[in-house]
Amino acid sequence: MADAALRLQNLFEQLLGAPLPVRVRAWDGSQAGPPGAPVLVVRNRRALRRLLFKPGELGLARAWVAGDLDIDGDLYATLGLLAGHIWERDEDARTLGQALRDPEVRAAVRGLVRLAGPPLPPAPPPEEVRRTRGHLHTRRSDRRAISHHYDVGNDFYELVLGPSMVYSCAYWPDPAGAEGPGTLEDAQRDKLELVARKLALTPGQRLLDVGCGWGSMAIHTAREHGVGVVGVTLSQEQAAYARKRVAEEGLTDRVEIRVQDYRDVADGPYDAISSIGMAEHVGAERYLEYAGDLFRLLKPGGRLLNHQIARRPQRDESAYSVDAFIDAYVFPDGELAPVGSTVSLLEGAGFEVRDVEAIREHYALTLRRWVANLESDWALATRLAGPGRARVWRLYMAASALAFERNRIGVNQVLAVRPPESGASGMPLRARTWGAGS
Repeated sequence: MADAALRLQNLFEQLLGAPLPVRVRAWDGSQAGPPGAPVLVVRNRRALRRLLFKPGELGLARAWVAGDLDIDGDLYATLGLLAGHIWERDEDARTLGQALRDPEVRAAVRGLVRLAGPPLPPAPPPEEVRRTRGHLHTRRSDRRAISHHYDVGNDFYELVLGPSMVYSCAYWPDPAGAEGPGTLEDAQRDKLELVARKLALTPGQRLLDVGCGWGSMAIHTAREHGVGVVGVTLSQEQAAYARKRVAEEGLTDRVEIRVQDYRDVADGPYDAISSIGMAEHVGAERYLEYAGDLFRLLKPGGRLLNHQIARRPQRDESAYSVDAFIDAYVFPDGELAPVGSTVSLLEGAGFEVRDVEAIREHYALTLRRWVANLESDWALATRLAGPGRARVWRLYMAASALAFERNRIGVNQVLAVRPPESGASGMPLRARTWGAGS
């Protein structure tokens, strides 16, 4: 019988219809594939059963999270090589059904079945979201989704995010400039300050920070700009951590952290609202409601800064589906929309959109720093969050960095104003300065 690795390579290439760009190492120690290439490690036959019972991205994700599949070598290089062959292919049931009409594909599948061993479907890893029936984006379902993602443990997030505890795209200086690339903490501080300047915050104003995370935006604006801040989150762990930080900074008279749904905030009007990395959780069906709630909470002339990840538009928007790995392991029920749709919905709620800044490359740099933080203390990360959860985060962040670099997804800061009856926006004529008084 041929070595398992050579059989796997041949079967994978039959399925893909192209040469496999990586080496394969099988459970028997055998290897096959291009010399010097990164190595895809198939640790056991269970990995094949996962792929057979859930073809496509979900099967691959389950095998990765469970440790049945691994990568020996540079993770980014390997994902980059595989992107056009596996990660970016159409992998839904319809595509599989079409592919099975090909005799070579059917033969490859039969070969994998024989190689995989007893035909029992492995249980999903415990890190996978357990779905319940019901409507998406109710208050209850949103609390469950947020808890799955954010209540992993504050110690784990400290390891990944670093001292800034900001879980959104940082704002980096020009790497070719005199300042150099800078630190993650500096870049996150600069992002918070950029948001504060766009909102034109001044002492005594009231800021609502929607999806306040671990309190970094609230603390920065209260300390540096003298505003009063209400931060809302659905995560109990985030709120406890943020309140502790606020107390340590001596800002309890200016910052209030609530465990509260943004839909339940009723103490407006606010002078400004920041929503940083939160709107991805809202969902397409609820987005106009979200925009309307924020409009209601702003005073006339008040500004909204909406910082949100975006996807590329599709010819047929009805064909959009949520990424299977992200939905099952990272952001349950999260949805991405093209930036044009976001702008239209904000305008539909009554806002005047004044500025859109695309900062896609900044997120790739941020994610690479987070991955480096995770990998630098991998043993501690696995102790804090468990091996499966740590593997989820490593794959998610590395693959996302590549997606931002390749313009598959982007991130945008949309600055909007609730226009007063007079029509005066209160915006400077040259808004791109974002300096004092802008």
